Amino acid sequence: MLQEGHQVSVLDEDAEALALLEKNQDQAWEDLGGQFTVGTALEIDALLEAGIERADAFVAATDGDNTNLVIAQIAKRRFNVPTVVVRVLDPARAEWYSQQGLSTVCPTAVAIDMLQDAVRAEVKG
Repeated sequence: MLQEGHQVSVLDEDAEALALLEKNQDQAWEDLGGQFTVGTALEIDALLEAGIERADAFVAATDGDNTNLVIAQIAKRRFNVPTVVVRVLDPARAEWYSQQGLSTVCPTAVAIDMLQDAVRAEVKG
């Protein structure tokens, strides 16, 4: 997203996550225009420090579905972020929340589809 000219702010509770953002980059994340904040997305102060009040889009992609769903609601309802996307690993929950108006991405459902397609291709082949 930075390479497309967007301002990107990452909030992570692990300070070492910055190294992942800089992997295979010639410059430091912040030199590229990114912002990195250490904290958890369930902390309003951390969200504010990361710039949620000026965000056009928010992606909730922690390790936990429950956390993602809660912080997506915070971004959408409390901070009125226009575009909120939430990663949900459980396909049934992802579908339900999608029906409730949240933009969800379910990598598990994508993987299931890919596995089924691969099996079908092998069976036909």
